[in-house]
Amino acid sequence: MARKPQSESTYLCPLFKEKQEDVCHKCAFYTYIRGANPNDGKEIDHWGCTIEFLPVLLIENSQQSRQTGAAVESFRNEMVKANEAQLHTMIQLAHTAQEPEQKVVNNALHYHKD
Repeated sequence: MARKPQSESTYLCPLFKEKQEDVCHKCAFYTYIRGANPNDGKEIDHWGCTIEFLPVLLIENSQQSRQTGAAVESFRNEMVKANEAQLHTMIQLAHTAQEPEQKVVNNALHYHKD
């Protein structure tokens, strides 16, 4: 497994309160991330602290959740339309199936009245 590179940042680590360049390469939170920044679409391709990445990852997670919700709602709406169409077809078939029986019953009633 490749070794973690040493951080070039001179900021203080939020956990160890030491310069990041002295502690990050030893820390479990120092990780590699690759992807697109959800705020500006720019590529992210570097090592950094997961605590530093949290706001970006939370924004991305929120966007994905919204997209999933929209897709589920769209699917639900399509299923409602399909179910209504199927119900309408079944009702028409039921009415069509009853018509010959109704005619027979009406004819029989009419015959007995004479």
